[in-house]
Amino acid sequence: MTTDDVLLEAEMSMEKSVDYMVHEFAAVRTGKAAPALVENVDVHAYGSAMKLKQLALITTPEPRLLVVQPFDAGTVADIERALKESKIGITPAVDGKIIRLPIPELSEERRKELVRSLGKMAEEARVRVRSNRRTALDEAKKLKASGTLTEDQLRDVEGEVQKLTDRFVKSIDDHLKHKEAEVMKV
Repeated sequence: MTTDDVLLEAEMSMEKSVDYMVHEFAAVRTGKAAPALVENVDVHAYGSAMKLKQLALITTPEPRLLVVQPFDAGTVADIERALKESKIGITPAVDGKIIRLPIPELSEERRKELVRSLGKMAEEARVRVRSNRRTALDEAKKLKASGTLTEDQLRDVEGEVQKLTDRFVKSIDDHLKHKEAEVMKV
């Protein structure tokens, strides 16, 4: 393994950590309808657990309404049950073969609660990025111990890894600010 490999691996790991956080953020309600709110809800249908997006078409015909159209009308009851049991806090309304999810206005208290949960998600992502940094630094130290790197080269690699860490932590903070503003906007 070379220093370039260590840096590339660290960057890819950190990027995955940020991408995962962004994916988690998409599932947080902002007061407007978005298919990401429900597409990963687990539905028990056909004898196994499946994601809602595999069983139905999810659309947003209005800013405050999600419409779920199952591909198979036989799964309507399973999808309704899964939506009621999920933590999204929206009561589904079944209309024949279509399930409507009206998105209620968020209260100020609920908005603050969501912002707190966003902060926790962002901190978890920062911890993952720092863990990736530690892994990269350990790999660089192994290279120095094997004689592949000199002391100066090790310091250079440590500096580069720290720059990557700072860049991805800033990215996490930027995503957090943007999502907090989106949640708090009435």
